[in-house]
This record gives sequence, C-alpha cells and structure tokens, in this order.
Amino acid sequence: MRTPAGTECPFYYADFHRGRHTQECRIITPAADARFWTPRFCDRCRVPRIILANACPNLILEGQVVSGPLGIGKRLRISAFCTRSLKPVETPEIGCGLCHQPLPETIAAPDTDSQP
Repeated sequence: MRTPAGTECPFYYADFHRGRHTQECRIITPAADARFWTPRFCDRCRVPRIILANACPNLILEGQVVSGPLGIGKRLRISAFCTRSLKPVETPEIGCGLCHQPLPETIAAPDTDSQP
C-alpha cells in the first residue's frame, strides 16, 4: 500500500472507506509502541528501501518506536533478523551474506564462428 510519503510499503495499512480513519504501521510488534506511531514516520522510514533492495524470504523485519536524546524526537528503529543464519542482520539492504552467495564465475562457451 502507498504510504503518506508516496512509497510502497507492505507494512503500512490505511482504511478511509465510509468514514473510517485508520492508519497504522504493522511492522511495529508491541501494541504499546503502536500508539506512538504517526504517519509522519513514513517520511524517513527505511523499510520500503530495504524491501526494494533485498527480497530474501529469510529476512524478518521488526520495528520499534524510540525516543531521541532527552526523550525528544521519536522515530522508528528497524531491526532485521535472518531465519537461515539465525543472526541479526547489520545491513538489511544487503542481507546476512549466507542466503545469497555470489554466483560462480561463468565459463565462456567456445567460439563457434571461427571454425576453419
């Protein structure tokens, strides 16, 4: 679904049908954090970029609303976990490194045009 920031996010949900006014981010796991979420968090959210860069089915994303220094400036912190390597992922855009090994070098086929 398209977020208020204009990007596609699978975790954003909005319902304005027949007078309803529901907007929520379904990546936030505890219900206590969900009440602090506002649609302005979508402006700086990393999730749409992560989903575009890494479509690994083993990558689990979780979100948490955190406060800045002195409790000022709430923001959304995204953490990632790989179910295959069973480790936290430092850079979710790239992945854990185990799921998507680099492809082996391909061997060039013999040139058939240069036969005598």
